[in-house]
Amino acid sequence: MTMPHEDESRAVAERYARRGAPDRYSLLQPDVWQTVQERQRAMLKLFARLGWHDLPRRRAIEVGCGAGGNLLELLRLGFLPEHLAGIELLPERFAMARRVLPAAVPLWQGDASTLDIEPSSRDLVLQSTVFSSLLDDGFQQRLAERMWTWVAPGGGVLWYDFTVDNPRNRDVRGVPLKRIRALFPRATLWHQRITLAPPLARLLCRVHPALYPIFNTLPPLRTHVLAWLQKPAP
Repeated sequence: MTMPHEDESRAVAERYARRGAPDRYSLLQPDVWQTVQERQRAMLKLFARLGWHDLPRRRAIEVGCGAGGNLLELLRLGFLPEHLAGIELLPERFAMARRVLPAAVPLWQGDASTLDIEPSSRDLVLQSTVFSSLLDDGFQQRLAERMWTWVAPGGGVLWYDFTVDNPRNRDVRGVPLKRIRALFPRATLWHQRITLAPPLARLLCRVHPALYPIFNTLPPLRTHVLAWLQKPAP
């Protein structure tokens, strides 16, 4: 008998296989590097606001680590390899992450909602555009609950994802703030709207990359949220 989480895991793999050319997400594209740098700046400001001036002692795990790009960012910020970990569903992306990340970074290949990670063992649990790829509400809820158990008191879930639907892509759906609150009802939520709508960003950057920051000053054109969902400290 096939379990529901197995059905959704298989569907996610099929949706990723239908995605566009990889060069659309290459850092050589001006819309992509501006999006990434904007998110990095917002994340650094968040760490400073939290008073996290001790990043080498912080423990973090990423759900859906892909080819390892976000974990490499955390390493550059000062996290230690042995304090990082990643989980990736797709075998080919897992293999890429394993090639580029230090051996001291533990990686698991499979469904994160079924992994047995020690409870309250992580200061930071990161997800970046994972939940928008999950179309099953029950699967979303199970994964969110599992992630929440990993968070140590005073730590949190660092969330980056888009909030609005893409009418041209039925393989994803936006995750609005109301849904984020429902997924993590016991969290204290802080959020910031960032990221110029990618279709618009690509169009503008074909004209000139300098148009990205100009149009990104208009909040209605930002489609993503960087959120911090903090677990109360005792």
